[in-house]
Amino acid sequence: MGALLDGIPEQLVLGIGLASGEPVSIALVVAILVSNLPESIGSAADLLEGGMAKSRVLLLWAGVAVLCAAATVAGFGLASITGDEFRSAASGFAAGALLVMLVDSMIPEAQSKAKESTGLATVLGFALAAGLALAS
Repeated sequence: MGALLDGIPEQLVLGIGLASGEPVSIALVVAILVSNLPESIGSAADLLEGGMAKSRVLLLWAGVAVLCAAATVAGFGLASITGDEFRSAASGFAAGALLVMLVDSMIPEAQSKAKESTGLATVLGFALAAGLALAS
């Protein structure tokens, strides 16, 4: 659910941006990848450890990917009938959902598994995102 709550608004914003003719920044693409990859890997590992069949885990994540891709297409289609307020609301919702997922599940799990390196990895991730944003 967390992947959908932050992925769908994120992809809506991406679709709206593509429709408006804005160039897609490398910072945005890397930020989406960097935030979604650990989330999906960690969740898939937990599901497998919990006994879910590998084929079902793959099917679940394929479904999330399809829904997020559909949100990009929907955002592209909505671009002509929505304004900046919708884009801002979707961006804010996506950011809030990401923060909730980070604080409630990803950071505690990372802290329990990676111990001291969690904080450093988090800071390096934010530094990478800031550096890419400045470069683009």
